Amino acid sequence: MARMKEFYKSEVAPKLMEKFGYKSVMQIPKLEKIVINVGCGEARDNQKIVDAIMQDLAKITGQKAIPCKAKKSVANFKLREGMTIGAKVTLRSEIMYEFLDRFFNVALPRVRDFRGINPNGFDGRGNYSVGLKEQLIFPEIEYDKIDKVRGMDIAFVTTAKTDEEARELLTLMGAPFAK
Repeated sequence: MARMKEFYKSEVAPKLMEKFGYKSVMQIPKLEKIVINVGCGEARDNQKIVDAIMQDLAKITGQKAIPCKAKKSVANFKLREGMTIGAKVTLRSEIMYEFLDRFFNVALPRVRDFRGINPNGFDGRGNYSVGLKEQLIFPEIEYDKIDKVRGMDIAFVTTAKTDEEARELLTLMGAPFAK
């Protein structure tokens, strides 16, 4: 939504500039992209599973998902190089802000016994990752229409240099971190 981008410019950016003492507005960290990934081991046997994952991701994000293929062959998993084993979506600009708003304000509160997202999911370079156990927390997914409950990984890629800057950015954007 356009209002999230306007909220970033009017509310978030000045607070970050004041807190971290940036001299230029170009130093203020921004959310670059959100990557949503669903990996599924049993997809190697059945192509319909990948199609179902891609449909779910398209409903959740409003953007077409792309299939992910195995990079290496692993004999223990009966996996060959090039087999489709999941799907991913990369969100940018307006669609990214719309998903961020829905994720923090609609989907996460629907998680059972929700006390906040783990504040330790940062990678040391200002990016944050969170894993979900089921896709049912999104209101776009109907319980009766899914074949299996699947989890997903969501990665928030920012231009922040440190985890502290990224944590502050996501907190100001509405991320409900656990205390």
